[in-house]
Amino acid sequence: MSGTLTPFVYWAQTEGQVTLKVDLTDVKDLNVNLKETTLQVTAYGQGARGLNNYSFDLNLHSPVEPNESSYKVIDREVDFVLRKKCNGWWPRLTSQPQKPSWLKIDFDKWKSEDMDDNEDEKRNILNDYPDMYDKLHKEELGYRKEDFAKVYLVVYNLCQFVGFIYVLAVMAIRYSRDGPDSMKETYDMVGGPIKFIQLLQFLEVMHPLFGYTKSSVLVSLLQTGGRAFILFCMIDAEPRMQTKPAVFYLFLIWSMVEIVRYPYYITQLLNVEISLLTWLRYTIWIPLYPMGFVCEGIIMLRNIPYFEETQKFTVSLPNSYNFAIHFPSVIRLYLLFLLLPGMYTLMSRMNQMRSRKLKKPQIKKKYN
Repeated sequence: MSGTLTPFVYWAQTEGQVTLKVDLTDVKDLNVNLKETTLQVTAYGQGARGLNNYSFDLNLHSPVEPNESSYKVIDREVDFVLRKKCNGWWPRLTSQPQKPSWLKIDFDKWKSEDMDDNEDEKRNILNDYPDMYDKLHKEELGYRKEDFAKVYLVVYNLCQFVGFIYVLAVMAIRYSRDGPDSMKETYDMVGGPIKFIQLLQFLEVMHPLFGYTKSSVLVSLLQTGGRAFILFCMIDAEPRMQTKPAVFYLFLIWSMVEIVRYPYYITQLLNVEISLLTWLRYTIWIPLYPMGFVCEGIIMLRNIPYFEETQKFTVSLPNSYNFAIHFPSVIRLYLLFLLLPGMYTLMSRMNQMRSRKLKKPQIKKKYN
């Protein structure tokens, strides 16, 4: 068989260490790569799917001491002892609250903070409550499934995907029918849906606040707010800009990015790995982000004379607040000092994420 499978892994902990039991026999070609917060294992052996290549990755809840940890191969399993860097009880083994289906509790070694060394207490509890095994398997002591959050995030990402697919389909159909002449009607046709899904994206700023995602609130706010500024202040507020080809190209770029990003998030929530989708998520931005920044820059540059004429968003003295702002000057300052640094910062961050996500893990054998 040619595929790589995942073995069953059973875990337990004490205040100072974590033990893992990998359910493989007749193990050969074992490779272990242990770092402070990650464990990668590959091996050939007899598992639930017969003799095959097996592997698993764990992102640990808290750091461990690689040099003080060890493993040993015995006939019926591979045992790991991971020394915790800081003593204390972990609420779960992995950094994410979603538990892999192949990760189980090692009941023979299981202890908790409330019954550290009291084997009689553990035996009595399991005798008195025979359904405790089922309950522990469901909750895995720290892996209580966040069903509402997961369902909500799947629905949210699906709605955003459908919204951008609709925008892209309308633009494509009209362009195939009318050619470049359709560009000047782009905002009339899809401006409403774009504004709706853009406002909906502000929920992404709230998700990390609620603990639904681990993204940065500040980064989410800057990205979502920057796009909203272009959409509502630069395009929606100036009708003469709405007919320009740059709006068509900008909406096209936004939609192409998002019809990849949101399905990728859905697959991550459902613990499904699609290699092509992952590659697209961390690659498609390379040509699209610079083109998007160019379109945004053109829109802002073209808007300067319009806002000079209308004085929209400009506050002049005298006024009761003793405050003045010249909006065309704000646009010029943004173009001069913020556009290129912003593009560099965003693309550098995406490049770092791409390197981490797409690089092949180097599995090295450690410990004897």
